[in-house]
Amino acid sequence: MIPGGFTETKPATPEVQKIADQVKPQLEEKDKKPYPVFVAITYKSQVVAGTNYLIKVSVSNSNDECVHLRVFQSLPHENEGPSLTSYETGKTKNDPLE
Repeated sequence: MIPGGFTETKPATPEVQKIADQVKPQLEEKDKKPYPVFVAITYKSQVVAGTNYLIKVSVSNSNDECVHLRVFQSLPHENEGPSLTSYETGKTKNDPLE
């Protein structure tokens, strides 16, 4: 891992799925549409004053449509939930997380 850089892409964990689920309402509000399917597939993380996550989320059972999320999770003592910083729609399972 590069100091200050993102980790290698890893399979999503239950913790990463929980983070994705917590920011799902923020995405639906910003993108003005519901996401009935929302399954985290892979992720990268970066430790800063908190943690940045890049999360690839599958949003369809019928094709390989994905959304890439950038999420900031503040330090535990700040008692704040994760925040969706940006997102990219129209991605596929083959698109790299960047």
